[in-house]
Amino acid sequence: MADINVSPASRRPSSTAPGASSETVVREPAYDLIELMFFAYRDFVGDPDHVLERYSFGRAHHRVLHFVNRHPEIRVADLLDILKITKQSLARVLRELIEQGFIVQKEGLADRRQRLLTVTDKGRALALELSRLQTERIARAIAGSGTSRDAAVRFLFAMIDPEAREDVTRLITKADRGPARPRER
Repeated sequence: MADINVSPASRRPSSTAPGASSETVVREPAYDLIELMFFAYRDFVGDPDHVLERYSFGRAHHRVLHFVNRHPEIRVADLLDILKITKQSLARVLRELIEQGFIVQKEGLADRRQRLLTVTDKGRALALELSRLQTERIARAIAGSGTSRDAAVRFLFAMIDPEAREDVTRLITKADRGPARPRER
């Protein structure tokens, strides 16, 4: 997807360790880990890609459906913040999901300019099918690697830019508690 918005922090190269001086010797690229990450991601999203093909949907549809399912009544503005995509990109994907009956959109109660998104039963079923495929792959990988789920969580969390970790933690714990509530701006 070409319409990804990237913050300056995520554009900076990390050739030196945090807190290290600029004179620190640059490590050789970890090509094996980089390539394993590419291939792992390819296969992680590949399982759902095959299911999404039935609906002529792509990965953008998957991401939108995932977060709307996890955060009922999420504001469009908050979804844009999470996905880091343009309004134009989201509009096309959202229109297709709404037209095919996977998501409904309604006005906010307090502010009628807000657009709140919720999955339909059909959308919830598809989101669950996709999540189960990915959960099965994760479970197989953890079992096959001899590592723990906690170790995997720590590794993935450490891959997130430090300045985004608090927001990510809040987002994933909010999803576990129930519907997201609009936050103050």
